[in-house]
Amino acid sequence: MGPFPLADPSGSSIAELPASNAAIEPVPPVTANQPTPHPMVTRSRTGTFHPKIPTDGTVKYPFARALLAAVTDQEPTCFSQAQKHAEWRAAMTEEINAILKNNTWTLVPSTPSQNTVGYKWVFRIKRTSDGRLERYKARLVAKGFHQQPSIDYAETFSPVVKPATIRTVLTIAISRGWSLRQLDIKNAFLYGLLKEDVYMA
Repeated sequence: MGPFPLADPSGSSIAELPASNAAIEPVPPVTANQPTPHPMVTRSRTGTFHPKIPTDGTVKYPFARALLAAVTDQEPTCFSQAQKHAEWRAAMTEEINAILKNNTWTLVPSTPSQNTVGYKWVFRIKRTSDGRLERYKARLVAKGFHQQPSIDYAETFSPVVKPATIRTVLTIAISRGWSLRQLDIKNAFLYGLLKEDVYMA
């Protein structure tokens, strides 16, 4: 068999495709009044249509009531936000006084040849075990990613406790019936000896 033409409703030929031995079954025409095979009542069948309101794509979800208490005490993300509130100003003053009391740094004039490390204030709200507000905590931290190897540091060390050590201590305390207490240190300073001079603005 040779190729046969495909025709549009007007009768003109559109394209020619090679005929195959497979029989092509005709598709029954779809009529507008053809009944649907299921009895489901839809909005389009009942004539119920809601108007389409254009939006900017923002999806707003209902806010959980349990989180409303936490929203009232938000932690500031920068100094300009924290200085507007007296409790955060008091926390920053306490941090600066502790740093000065421990002689953490010495003020020196800046020179262009120095690699200067930046700083950032970190603000946290400390809470008790039942969720009540305990105090406001402000930390003045150095931006360590500004340091350069062989200039500001040669090696690094992070004194972090291992989870296995915590589990061992808890296991011994439980087996011997000891009481456990948790405490929060306001200012912890590591007395590490730095061989390099680190300059922080």
